[in-house]
Amino acid sequence: MKIIKHPVFIISALMALIIYMSQRFQLPLPNWIYFYVNNFLCMPVVLGLCLAIIRRLKKTENSYVPLVVVLGLTTYFAIYFEWFMPQISTRYTTDIIDIGLYYLGAILFFSIQKRLF
Repeated sequence: MKIIKHPVFIISALMALIIYMSQRFQLPLPNWIYFYVNNFLCMPVVLGLCLAIIRRLKKTENSYVPLVVVLGLTTYFAIYFEWFMPQISTRYTTDIIDIGLYYLGAILFFSIQKRLF
């Protein structure tokens, strides 16, 4: 479980949580933080958790998330949160920038997972 204890994972998850809680309590932060930072952090946090679970189930520290899984899960998140959810809830809006940020976060995770984790 060294992934969940890694400073990069902890800082990313903590930042996402702080931004989310700031929104819930309506604390003043710049709009770009509210609208975009969590979209960028989403995939590294989710994929980091996925990698930790895979390693736990396989009982090995040598497993990594393959590119096809990274891209597939990112595509799922993009479709679900940027196309499907805006159709059924006014809380969600479609934003092409969000999709780009999901993919940027996913590519960042994929490129650093072997060096960091």
